[in-house]
Amino acid sequence: MTLPNKLTIARIAAIPAMVVVACIPYLRENTIFASVTLANFINMLIFVAAAVTDFFDGQIARKHNLVTTFGKFADPLADKMLVLTSFLILMEQGLPVTFGSVSLKTVPMWAVAIILVRELTVSGVRLVAAQRGEVIAAGWAGKVKTFETMVALFFLFLVGTHQVIDVIALVGMYISVILTVYSGAVYLYNSRKIIFESI
Repeated sequence: MTLPNKLTIARIAAIPAMVVVACIPYLRENTIFASVTLANFINMLIFVAAAVTDFFDGQIARKHNLVTTFGKFADPLADKMLVLTSFLILMEQGLPVTFGSVSLKTVPMWAVAIILVRELTVSGVRLVAAQRGEVIAAGWAGKVKTFETMVALFFLFLVGTHQVIDVIALVGMYISVILTVYSGAVYLYNSRKIIFESI
């Protein structure tokens, strides 16, 4: 097994680990600093480690010609699983950011629904393209969306640390939704021939 594939599998293995951490009562109920729970702090560390492997496995695979069919399939899938699992964990907690008398959830259900629908739609189009022997490469909008979402999740796991962190996390969440919609629209437009050819 190649090193990039090992890193991808490690990233996938991090996902159930995050869920287990989020479900342990002691970790959920005790804080490490300010209002950040032990569970969220640990999951932030796991998430960062997994995100770092996402960067290195692709770089190593291309540099040393270790690109495999498994890697092409599992690498993007691992990214989506990691991001969506993180959002679901945070959505379930319902952590708010308060501005005076206004309180906003940092990860609202509608935002997670938009992200989930976008990822399922893009994955569906990629599956159809793959059956035709075509590969639709990720555009710059998708890459920017992925990077920004990773950064936003880092801050979202630290909500409760400080008001500044909370604001950054909330703004990052909304930017992530906007980029998700935009990059999804661009992807569908670029794939319009595949989508509408049989209508």
